[in-house]
Amino acid sequence: MAMTMNGEVQLAAPREMVWSKLNDPDVLKACIPGCEELEKTEDNGFRAVAKMKVGPVSARFKGRVTLSDLDPPNGYRISGEGEGGVAGFAKGGATVGLTEQDGGTLLKYDVEAQIGGKLAQLGQRLINGAAKKLADEFFANFAKAVQG
Repeated sequence: MAMTMNGEVQLAAPREMVWSKLNDPDVLKACIPGCEELEKTEDNGFRAVAKMKVGPVSARFKGRVTLSDLDPPNGYRISGEGEGGVAGFAKGGATVGLTEQDGGTLLKYDVEAQIGGKLAQLGQRLINGAAKKLADEFFANFAKAVQG
């Protein structure tokens, strides 16, 4: 099952600070809902473990994330895949862009992902709702982190 999502968040912080927090594993770990482990790898990426619950399916996903098209402090492309055992898998990517706006930073994101296994059987509406909720939680946490 394929899924797309996009949005933007206005952050009351300078672009350089937002960029630096977007690349800080400790900040990201604290902001990602259900994240249990997040460590930087040598290849511009991260290794992660996150526990997620979508409808009746809950699983611990183990995955890898790679950053590419790095354009500090304007944005990057993030791509990754995660394996959740019987729950299934998720893989995809996002482009993240930062622009200065209203004395702060506007963060824009475009996500595309593919989901398989039990998760895919839950249906598009439930998956999209859960993904939106996770994104909203992440950005609410991230906004608190960059704004002190």
